[in-house]
Order: sequence, then C-alpha cells, then structure tokens
Amino acid sequence: MSKAVLKSFAIEQALPDNDIAAGHNGGPPLEDAHRPEWGDGGIGNYFYWKAAHRRAWHNTSPGIVAFRIQKAERLGLTYEEYTLEILERGRHLQIEDVERIAEIKEARAARKRG
Repeated sequence: MSKAVLKSFAIEQALPDNDIAAGHNGGPPLEDAHRPEWGDGGIGNYFYWKAAHRRAWHNTSPGIVAFRIQKAERLGLTYEEYTLEILERGRHLQIEDVERIAEIKEARAARKRG
C-alpha cells in the first residue's frame, strides 16, 4: 500500500463516530434490564420443571445409561431420542415398533434440513 492510502486509512480510523459519547468504550449498554433465566413471563412452575429435567437427564445410573445406549444403537436412534421416547410415552421401544422408529428418524432428518 502507498503512504497516501495508509494515511487516509489512519485518519478514518482516528475519526470519532458521532453516535458514541466521549469516554465510551464501545461496550454493551449498561441500562439493559436484567432478564431472569425463566424469561419475561411469570415464574410459574419454572423451578419444578427445572428439577424434573435434572432428575430425568442427570441422575440416571451408569447401568441404565449403558442399557439405553445399546438399545438405541440397535434401533438406529440416538440415546436422547430413545430416552425421550421413554420419558414422553412411558414405554421402551422394541424392534417391532417400526412405524414409531421411522417417525423419530424422519423428525431428526427434518430438523437437519431446516
């Protein structure tokens, strides 16, 4: 680059923006209100749902996790898909549940597409 181009670039970089007040470091605004983790609505049953989620997904014994992983792999599902089926419908999928397994796989493909 020529000296003239470098000089004009340096001048552009040094010029202050009119939007930014003097002494502003360009960081996020400090006036934003705190948003709680349960969102803008009321708290409702947030902590009950959070505890139930923790019990369902984080307190499973290693033996149960290993069993579900083997079963899910045999059916062509992920651990999460297989466990979610147990949690939502209260039953373990079998090889004979061809239609339901196909629905789960189709939903997975649809999520990947878009």
